[in-house]
Parts: sequence; C-alpha cells; structure tokens
Amino acid sequence: MDATFWHQKWERREIGFHQQQANPLLVAHFGKLNLAIGSRVMLPLCGKTRDIAWLLASGFRVAGAELSKIAVEELFDELELAPQTQLAGPLWHYRADNIDLFVGDIFELSADLLGPVDAVYDRAALVALPAEIRQKYAAHLTGLTGAAPQLLVAYEYDQLLAEGPPFSVAADEVRDLYAGNYRLTPLACTVVEGGLKGKVPARETTWLIEKPDAQ
Repeated sequence: MDATFWHQKWERREIGFHQQQANPLLVAHFGKLNLAIGSRVMLPLCGKTRDIAWLLASGFRVAGAELSKIAVEELFDELELAPQTQLAGPLWHYRADNIDLFVGDIFELSADLLGPVDAVYDRAALVALPAEIRQKYAAHLTGLTGAAPQLLVAYEYDQLLAEGPPFSVAADEVRDLYAGNYRLTPLACTVVEGGLKGKVPARETTWLIEKPDAQ
C-alpha cells in the first residue's frame, strides 16, 4: 500500500471519492447483517466517510482504520466530537463515545488493539488496494475481525480504460479472496451513474459475506 499516495491525496484535497451523504447501498443493505443495536462495526480505510455518522445515529458503535490523520481529525470535527488520543503500539488511537479510530497502516493493526467487532462494512478498502495486496488484505481482515460478517461494495469495470483506485475487483476475485472462510451472497448489482470518474462504464456489486453456518 502506497502510503505517500494517500497522504498526498488528503494534503492536496484530492478527495473526489469522499461522499457528502451516507452511501445509499449501506442504507439499503445494512439490515442484511442482522445486527443488534449497539453492535460494533469495523470500517477499514474509512477516511472521513459520512457512513460513520449514519451508523452512530442508527445506534451502532464504530471502529475504523485510516492512514490519514487529516481525514480522522476532520471526521471528528464534522461529528462535533472531541476525541481522546493516545499511541497504541505503532498506531494512534482516536476515541470518543461509541467510536474508536486507529490511524496508521492497517496491516499494523492487531486484533488485540482493535478489540471485538460484530461486523465489517468495506466500501472503500478492498477497492483501494492494487491486486498484489488484496490477498494479504483479505487474510488480514479475516484474522483481525475473527471472520466477522461483512457488507462489501466492489466495482467492476475495464481496468484498461482507467487507472485505479478505485480498482476493479470482479466477482470471481471476491470469491477467491473470501470463499475459503465465508459464504458469499451478491445482494445487488447497480450501474454507476455517469460512469466511474465520470467516464468509464462501471457496476457496483454489494456482497453479503458471512460464515457458512450463519442463519
């Protein structure tokens, strides 16, 4: 993972990937995880997504990992929360009521530091990583969260027509990454209005990823 690339994105305010509202796919499909109110949801590579505000307002606790301190500090400002901060091993831990965010390399985050989570919502992490890192990431996330169920959003488009991120992650690759530990169910496949980055035809697939014995 190229840390410099993402730090420069935030420093230069090149954050067209940031949405001002909660993602409609989260709102539409989050209930499929069947979580009790108060459950703790992990968002890998979370940026300052408004999805966090939606989850908190819906009564859930949030944990996240993010490379950029700028993103995390702006998130807390937008939430009107004053976080406590402390070093947690190689990472910085920002926390307030019902929210814990870890700033640094997600591969340095351990299950002990993170603590138990009930589910993962991955809208921006898998698709942000190049192909050579995605296998490592999927294995790390599975171990980090104790194979907690996931709601995953992935793009599919012709990678020859545009450079990532976000990268194209086809259905076969999603299955290759996760089928060894989970049952995968595609919930929806929608066309990206106007194309990816306004120019490349693309689809978004929302996946429910859960343990094979899940009911």
